Amino acid sequence: MKLEEIKLRMSSKKLYFCDDPSIAKEQIQQLDKLFEYNNTRPSNQEKKQQLLKEMFAKIGDNCYIETPFHANWGGKFVHLGNSVYANFNLTLVDDCPIYIGDNVLLAPNVTLCTGTHPIHPELRSQQAQFNLPITIGRNVWIGAGSIVLPGVTIGENTVIGAGSVVTKDIPSNVVAVGNPCKVLRPIDEKDLEYYYKNMKIDITCR
Repeated sequence: MKLEEIKLRMSSKKLYFCDDPSIAKEQIQQLDKLFEYNNTRPSNQEKKQQLLKEMFAKIGDNCYIETPFHANWGGKFVHLGNSVYANFNLTLVDDCPIYIGDNVLLAPNVTLCTGTHPIHPELRSQQAQFNLPITIGRNVWIGAGSIVLPGVTIGENTVIGAGSVVTKDIPSNVVAVGNPCKVLRPIDEKDLEYYYKNMKIDITCR
């Protein structure tokens, strides 16, 4: 299968063989950039920012990803808005597009997984795969150790509790937790007054 045909299947939810040699060269080039990013000193921010621009399909202003950072394609199909921050050990199974909006916070050990495999064992044994894109709205916070599965959309302003496994779409403006992740409650007026339990907000937004 030719490279362009495989790329089309990768981005259109169709089955393909992920070990096809026609995609290996390009993937290795991306992984080399990822390796370089992970091994660049934190003090060399100019180089790290340049590498992020080269690695990602789109990256906004004021984005930062702590190292180590892991990704199948080094971010090649990932679109980041402005002011996205990812803490240590972000893992992207980024075999098709991942869209992340402005001001998203990703806590340590978050996994966003677009790639998956058919149930049929013979197809799996031949490295058959298909991909479903992930969309994360602006102002979302995903807690530590959470996993977002293929095809999921998370609405804007939503908080995903630590350790959640997000198997289905989550609406905007809610707190959602658990495995499988479910809506716990809406974000409401109380959240404008208290930041944690009975602790009152005592600063104003900049």
